Amino acid sequence: MIIGIGSDLCNIERIQNSLDRFGARFVDRVFTDAEKEKAERRTLTRAATYAKRFAAKEAFSKAVGTGFRRGVFMKDIGVVNKASGEPTLHLTGGARERLDAITPAGHAANVHLTMTDDHPFAQAFVVIVAVPEESRSRA
Repeated sequence: MIIGIGSDLCNIERIQNSLDRFGARFVDRVFTDAEKEKAERRTLTRAATYAKRFAAKEAFSKAVGTGFRRGVFMKDIGVVNKASGEPTLHLTGGARERLDAITPAGHAANVHLTMTDDHPFAQAFVVIVAVPEESRSRA
């Protein structure tokens, strides 16, 4: 069953302006080390890489119904890639606690993420699905 859906559209130029104006202070406040490493390797698409991840964080905060309140912080939400290359989220702190709180007993949450960009926009969608524990162990 779907327990949360969120989306966000982010202007890449807005992220570029924040990078230019605030530099490391902005990056360190919002992004995880893994996200920073990936974006800094992509010199031609650095701002777009950050913008997609910013949108993913916003989309997750909407999917769990809190926004960035009640202990959910941007740095608690990190975009990572599975071995297949598929993006997903690594959650810590308040983001993990909120996901656990909305996941029904006897279920595990699967977070699905898709991101795209087409200058000047970056977009992300998050769908959170609760899967019964017993069916998850058979998969």
